[in-house]
Amino acid sequence: MRVTTFIPLVEYLKLDDEPHLVAHECVSCGARFFDRRNACAACGKTEFADAAVPTVGTVKSFTIVHRAAPGIPLPFVAALIDCEGTSVRANLINVEPDPAFVRTGMKVQITTTQIGTDADGGQAVGFAFEPVS
Repeated sequence: MRVTTFIPLVEYLKLDDEPHLVAHECVSCGARFFDRRNACAACGKTEFADAAVPTVGTVKSFTIVHRAAPGIPLPFVAALIDCEGTSVRANLINVEPDPAFVRTGMKVQITTTQIGTDADGGQAVGFAFEPVS
């Protein structure tokens, strides 16, 4: 029996019982970043701690993308999500990519998406946000 391995697409996606994101938080000023940092862009300090990001947020801004690299299904919604003060860039899924169905202030929650499977059966997993039901 082969056990399926789930591999997060980005290091800050944690695939626990409840998938969530983890940011690097500056211990001095509280600014949060997802990428590697040598120093805080807000205050210049160099000490960081891991901080779980809330799994529910609101859409701050969005655009509907109509042109992308070959093989990317179009159109799709790219959004900036406010998760209680932490900004997250992600796609919105399970919603029509039309301004009649997407709006700023819309409540959304994180979800995972299967990106692909390798030859050994390992599944690459990404994240997106979807409307709160």
